[in-house]
Amino acid sequence: MNPSPTFDNTWERDIYAHGRHVNRWPFDAVVSFLFRHAPKDRPRNQVRVLEVGCGTGNNVWCAAREGFDATGIDGSATAIAGARERLQAEGLNAALHVVDFTQLPFPDASFDLAIDRCALSCVGRSAARRALAELARVLRPGGRLLFNPYSDRHTSALSGRLGPDDLTLDVRAGSLSGCGQLCFWNASQINTALIEDWRVLSRQHVEFEEQERPTREVHAEWRLVVEKVA
Repeated sequence: MNPSPTFDNTWERDIYAHGRHVNRWPFDAVVSFLFRHAPKDRPRNQVRVLEVGCGTGNNVWCAAREGFDATGIDGSATAIAGARERLQAEGLNAALHVVDFTQLPFPDASFDLAIDRCALSCVGRSAARRALAELARVLRPGGRLLFNPYSDRHTSALSGRLGPDDLTLDVRAGSLSGCGQLCFWNASQINTALIEDWRVLSRQHVEFEEQERPTREVHAEWRLVVEKVA
């Protein structure tokens, strides 16, 4: 089976280039993660935070605004340019890079916290596991990751067609329609992906149902906080 690409150009060509998915405010799970899990023995400007798949930088903006040493990476040059423009306009600093998150250009043990807000759901299963290994490498021992993949109970997981590396392609139903290649996760797959480098501190399965559309739609995702084992 051929490996899936580690960046789906749908995000550059069809989404960010047309001003779609330009989120201005941080996601609530990210805000909670930052404030609950940042080390308390150092000032915030000495706490290094990395977001993979940062898009146009809404979560990185939040981290920088709250005084953290923030870094964001994405495969989309358009998204990174938008994030950089917003930060500069508000006098905020963050390191932003167009980077493949399966090959992070950072030294070992250089971050305290890492954030995946559904970015690893945009690549196949093996690519996501390579990215998780890279995140374990660049986190300090005891560093923590918010791992937030989409669940296989999402309505969008039931549409489309099966592609390489457990991907679902051509999604045409649910809230993720038009978002390109997607990978949905069940509990067993998560356990397998985390077995080598991580200790699970918190695991939530979050679902909500949209009832005002012609057909029932369920949004479902996992929210895990995991700690790099020493």
